[in-house]
This record gives sequence, structure tokens and C-alpha cells, in this order.
Amino acid sequence: QVQLVESGGGLVPPGGSLRLSCVASGSTSDTYSMGWFRQAPEKEREAVACISTTDDVSYYATAAKGRFTISRDNAKNTMYLQMNNLITEDTGVYYCVTDIWNPHNLCTVVPGGINYWGQGTQVTVSS
Repeated sequence: QVQLVESGGGLVPPGGSLRLSCVASGSTSDTYSMGWFRQAPEKEREAVACISTTDDVSYYATAAKGRFTISRDNAKNTMYLQMNNLITEDTGVYYCVTDIWNPHNLCTVVPGGINYWGQGTQVTVSS
């Protein structure tokens, strides 16, 4: 089993920045990639970005390219999502995920197929 705990969400005005963190614990050696999904009100969960835990391979959804940066610190079992130039459409609950697939597959699989999820952290972009 793997446990994931997110932090760093909050209220930020349009154009602002936030950095989300996700700390993993438990059987982390059983997984290959970590990633971020989000869910806006009345919308389905969607992938944001995913990263390998063993090399620098990453994958970004179209909405995240150029504004968000995913990274990890294996020594701390922690993954980050630096979000810049936030827009109102970025509002939602952001979830940390991990599983056995490579970053592309983790970010493109149906969310119901991912085994490990954090509890989520709320991001609100509003003036």
C-alpha cells in the first residue's frame, strides 16, 4: 500500500502562483510514476502532469504546458507541482496519484484505473 498526502493549495488571484507538494509513504518501490490530477466543480477528473520516479521523463496535459512544472525529490519521497500564471479555469481539487505505469500512461489512463490517490488539496483562482 502507498499513502499520498498533498499540501500547498489555497486561494490565489489570477496570474498568481502556487506550489503543491505530495509526500508518499509505504510501498513506494512498487510504483513507477507519480502525477497530478484535478477536478473542477461539476467536471470530470483530468490529468495535469506526471513524472517518472526513476528518471526525468515527464508528461504534461495541454492545459499545463508552459505554465506548470512537475518535479520530485526522491530523497524526501516528495513530488511538486509549480503552477504559474494561474487562471480561473485552474480552480479545482488537485489530487496526487501514483501507480506502476510510465508517466504518459499514468496521465492518459482512465482515472478509475489508478490505484493510489491522495485526499486532494483545494486550489481556488479568483480575484
